[in-house]
Amino acid sequence: MEKSPETTPKKHPWFWSSAVASILLRLVLIIYFPNTLNFSSRPEVSTPITSLRRLAEGYWLKRSSMSPYAGSMYHGSPLLLSIIGPLTVDRSEGQSQLLCCLAFVIADLITAILIRSIGQLLQGADIQSLKSLGAGRFSKISESFPSGDIASLVYLWNPLTIITCLGYSTSPIENLMIVLSLYGACKRLVPLAAFGWVMASHLSLYPVILIIPLVLLIGSGLDTPPRKLFLQLTDGNDYKKTTNGSLHLTNFSWRRVVLFLLWASAWAFYVLVLCGISIKEYSSLGEMFKRTYGFILSVEDLFPNIGVLWYFFAEVFDFFRDFFLIVFHINILFMVLPLAIRLHHRPCFLAFVYIAISSILKSYPSVGDSALYLGLLGLFVNALADMQFSFFLFSGYLGTLLLSPVMHNLWIWRGTGNANFYFATAMAYACFQIILVVESVSSMLNHDRALKKLGNTTVAKKVQ
Repeated sequence: MEKSPETTPKKHPWFWSSAVASILLRLVLIIYFPNTLNFSSRPEVSTPITSLRRLAEGYWLKRSSMSPYAGSMYHGSPLLLSIIGPLTVDRSEGQSQLLCCLAFVIADLITAILIRSIGQLLQGADIQSLKSLGAGRFSKISESFPSGDIASLVYLWNPLTIITCLGYSTSPIENLMIVLSLYGACKRLVPLAAFGWVMASHLSLYPVILIIPLVLLIGSGLDTPPRKLFLQLTDGNDYKKTTNGSLHLTNFSWRRVVLFLLWASAWAFYVLVLCGISIKEYSSLGEMFKRTYGFILSVEDLFPNIGVLWYFFAEVFDFFRDFFLIVFHINILFMVLPLAIRLHHRPCFLAFVYIAISSILKSYPSVGDSALYLGLLGLFVNALADMQFSFFLFSGYLGTLLLSPVMHNLWIWRGTGNANFYFATAMAYACFQIILVVESVSSMLNHDRALKKLGNTTVAKKVQ
C-alpha cells in the first residue's frame, strides 16, 4: 500500500552536502596528514581484534605459507585476510595505508546511508502510529525532526567515527555488517538480515545477541507504541483498522522467523566453508575458533584499552580467573531477556541497547563501538527528547576521551603515573556509558507512558 504524502518523511537537501563534506574531511586528513595523525597506535582506537597492523602481520604469515594464527598477533577472521589483506601489501610509501583508509571511508558512507534509511522507515511508522492514537502534537514533532538524517550525520561527523576511520581499524567493517542486518530486518529482507547478522557475529562474536531484536523486527515489524494502546481504542477489534494499513500485522509472523533462521544457517555454513578453504593449507577451523572466539572469551591479551576487563584480570588471582570470566560474560546474557520482555514492541531501540551494553562489557572495546551506538541513538531523537543529564553525559564523554591519552602518556611514556591513572579514565568512561543506557531506556519508557495516558484520555472521550 502506498504511503500518503502526510506520513512520508520530508527530505532535506542539506543532508547530502553535509555527508559529502564529512567524506571530504576524511580524505583531506588521510591524504595530507598520513603520518601526523598516528591513531593506529592508540589503545582507544586499535584493539587486538580490529588492528590493521595485526591483520597485515597475519597476511604476511599467510603469504609465507604459515598459519596466520601462528604466534599471538592475528585474531581476526580469515575472510578479512582475503579481502583487506591484499590492500596492506607495500606497493609504495603510504599507498597501502591510503587504500585501506579509502575502504574504511566507503564503509562509513554505506553505514550512514543505511542508518538514514532505517531512520526514515522508523519515522514513517512512528508518525502513522501516533496519528492513529490521536497524538497530533507528538506526530507533528516527529515530522519536524528527520531522525534518519540526524542519526546518519551524527555517525558521519562523530569524532570517534573519524578517528576510527583514520586509525587503521577494521571497526567500520564490523559496524557496516551490524547496520546491514538491522536494515534488512527493518525492510523485512530476510536473506540480507541473515547475511549481516552472520557476518557481524563472525567478525566480533558479540552481535550474536542481536538475533532477538532481528527476530522481533522480522516477525512483528518496526517500533511502535505498546499494542494494548491500539486495542483500547478499538475495544479489542482488529488491529488493522486502527492503523490504516500502515502497521497491518496483527500476529507474529513465525514463517518469516523460520525463514530467517534457515537463511542464517545457510550463510553460516557458507562462511565456514570459505574460512576452511582460506586456511586449509596452513591451519584448521578448530585453530581459527580457538584464536578468534576463544581469544575473545578468555581475555588473553591484557594490553590496556578503554574497557575495564584488562585491569581486573591483570590483578585477579589465576585460581579465580575462570570464575570471573564466566561472571563477566554471563552478565551480558542476563540482561538480554529482561530487556527483550520490556522493550519487545521497540526492537530497533532494543538493538541499540544491546549494542551499547556489549560495547561496555566486551573484552576488547574501542571508540568505534561507541561511535556506532551513538549514531543509532539519533534514530530515537524524537522519543528521547526529554532524556535527562544530556549535557552531563556529553561533558563526561568529552572529558574522559580527552583525558585517556593524557593518562596513557603519563603512565607509559613519561613514567610519572601508573596503571591506576589510565584505568580511572576507563572506569569513568564505562560509568558514563552505563548512565547513557539507563537514561535512554528510562526516557523511552516514559515516552510510552505518556502515550498510554493519551490513549486513556482518548478512550474516555469516546465513552463520554
